[in-house]
Order: sequence, then C-alpha cells, then structure tokens
Amino acid sequence: MEVKAQARFLRISPRKARLVVDAVRGKKVEEALNQLRYLPQRSAKLLTKVVRSAVSNAEQNPGIDVDTLYVKRAFVDGGPSLKRWTPRAMGRATRILKRTCHITVVLDEK
Repeated sequence: MEVKAQARFLRISPRKARLVVDAVRGKKVEEALNQLRYLPQRSAKLLTKVVRSAVSNAEQNPGIDVDTLYVKRAFVDGGPSLKRWTPRAMGRATRILKRTCHITVVLDEK
C-alpha cells in the first residue's frame, strides 16, 4: 500500500533540492530521516518535513505497518518562478528568476 505526501511551491531551486532527494531514494524511512538530520543543505529540512508527513499519512491507515516503510519514489518538479529585476550598467535591467519547486515522496511497505 503506497502513501504519498507533497510539499508545493517551496522557495528553493529544483536543482538544489534534487541533490538531497537523490540521497534518500530507496532507503528505509528511519535511515532516510537519520541521514537528512545531518545533511547541511537547506532542502534537507524541507524534505524531512515531507517524509514525516508521509509517515503520518501512513499511520492513519490501519493496514500499514509504519516500521516497514521505505522511500519508494521521491522526486522534485519545478514550480512557477518569481520574476524580479535588478539594475545593470548604462540604464539596463536584468531579470532574476527566483525558482520554486514541488517535492513529492511516495512510501511503501517492504
């Protein structure tokens, strides 16, 4: 039985978030949370929240044993970008993209 959790419109670049998501994909939930606790990246804290939310969703289902859960799928999709402008030389302006992402975690029993 699969359990899913999503965090949407997070203010971090998808590229930066994917580095952390790749580190926990396929691991047991306990092992993934322990690893995320000691990673220095900002996206590790965000991913921890999503994994804990998926575990909480699994606890609501009486047919699922929470101790046997593992990260079956975890992926990061790009969200909408906030467009900002910064001044440059000779009266010009350059666009800055402040990217957002959606993190999805799917847990399953072994």
